[in-house]
Order: sequence, then C-alpha cells, then structure tokens
Amino acid sequence: MLSEGDLDLPLSNLLEMSAHAFGNVGKFEPNITALADFIYERLAGSLKEQGYSALEVEAVLSLRPQRLGDIPKRLAAVRAFAALPESESLAAANKRVGNILKKAEGVVAAQVDAALLKEDAERALHAALNAVKPQADAAFERGDYAASLQSLAALKAPVDAFFDQVMVNAEDAALRNNRLGLLAILHQAMNRVADLSKLSA
Repeated sequence: MLSEGDLDLPLSNLLEMSAHAFGNVGKFEPNITALADFIYERLAGSLKEQGYSALEVEAVLSLRPQRLGDIPKRLAAVRAFAALPESESLAAANKRVGNILKKAEGVVAAQVDAALLKEDAERALHAALNAVKPQADAAFERGDYAASLQSLAALKAPVDAFFDQVMVNAEDAALRNNRLGLLAILHQAMNRVADLSKLSA
C-alpha cells in the first residue's frame, strides 16, 4: 500500500506508532527492527518477481529508503545508471572507497581543507565534486533520481586519476585524514539514491 499508493509516510514512523498502539496489549512486545527487516525482505522478493535484478534491488534496499513509494523511481534510476559507460568503473571505485573508509581509524568527517590538497589529482577530484555534488543533490531533492545518478558520470575521470596518482594512506596524518575526508564526500554523493557499490561484481 505504501509503495503502490506512493504515500509520503516514512516506514519507521509507522512502525513506531504501531508498536506504541500494540505495546499495551497483553504481553505483546513488538520488535520494530525485526519487523522492518521482514518488510524489506518481502519487498525485495516482490521487486525481483517484477523483473528487477538482485543487484538493482540490493543497491536500493540496502539504504532502507523510508518512503517506499520512491523505491520504483530509485530502481529505474539505478537501471539507467548501470547502462552508462562510466557505471562499472564508478561502482568499483565506490566499493573501494567504502572499504578504505571502513578500515580508517575512528569516524571520518566528510570535509576537506583545500590548503592540504597537494596533488593535482586530488585537487581535480575536489573541484569535480564541488561542481557535481550540488547538481546531484538538487536533482535528488526534487525527486529526479535518474538525473542525480547520471550527473555522477562526470566523476569517472577524476576518480580514476585520484586512485592512480594519490596515496590515500599518507604517512602525514593531516594529509591522510584530508584525503579520507575527500573520499567520504565522494562516498556520500554516490550513496544517496542507492549504494552503487552493490553494482560492482
């Protein structure tokens, strides 16, 4: 109903209200997390039956979108993105970025000190993100998920150059943290509509 009716109701809010309503009935103690897991699992099965691939479904549902009516639009955007020549390289890069950030010590802040950008390739990636991210964010906010993802195609060359020419784990802690911050911004941009790393084999 939430999906097919395209209702603007966050799933988590509905589950919390339901838990509150039923929590006083006898000894019933609703497990919101388990219930959400069940709903997304059933939704994944339904979407696959509708013809979406397992990779497409995983890319979208791994983010647990709260507005279920958005999911078909996100899936269509992912499918359109996957057809772009830049998609495979960007999906692989996003997977690599995710692994790097997971191995980093502590929480990596998505921020950059431009004065610490020493290499041409990292300056170019920073400039590209400053140009592309606002476009992608604006498209996302107006619900144009396809345009949001397609705008990321412009990042392929600077991302490739960054990984070819820049040592992320520099010995200098300030440089290392700054580069990790740059990758965190990239990761955020590439995981707003869907987790694009799921499209990488």
